[in-house]
Amino acid sequence: MKTKVTLRELVGTKIIYAVLLVCYYWMWARRDWHDYYTTIQNVVCAFTILFFAIQADRIRKYSKEEKDEMAVQNLRRTDAVSLKILMIAVIIIAFSCGVTFIDGRMAGYALVGTILVLTVIRFIIFCVMDSKGV
Repeated sequence: MKTKVTLRELVGTKIIYAVLLVCYYWMWARRDWHDYYTTIQNVVCAFTILFFAIQADRIRKYSKEEKDEMAVQNLRRTDAVSLKILMIAVIIIAFSCGVTFIDGRMAGYALVGTILVLTVIRFIIFCVMDSKGV
């Protein structure tokens, strides 16, 4: 690829990291077993290795390019908002575990689901802020 690597692309690929986290948590926390689970695990593992290799090359290219300072500042603002959202979500999950006795497996699903949703929200907020030039 000869195209320039943008910060928007790097932030967007974090969604794939979150999806992989959800897939791996599902593989670790499930309680049943079907024959096709082996195929799913092998596909996810192969995709992870391929994706990490491609990402390593893209990050290496990005580190050699000139940075867009406004985009970096927007990413910092977005991360600050995302941290506040994550803190609220984690407090709600912890409180619900303590009060309603949600088991650890369901709390884990809630946490990885929160990370996935937060990653998508982070990407949307960053794209909106970056397009408006805030």
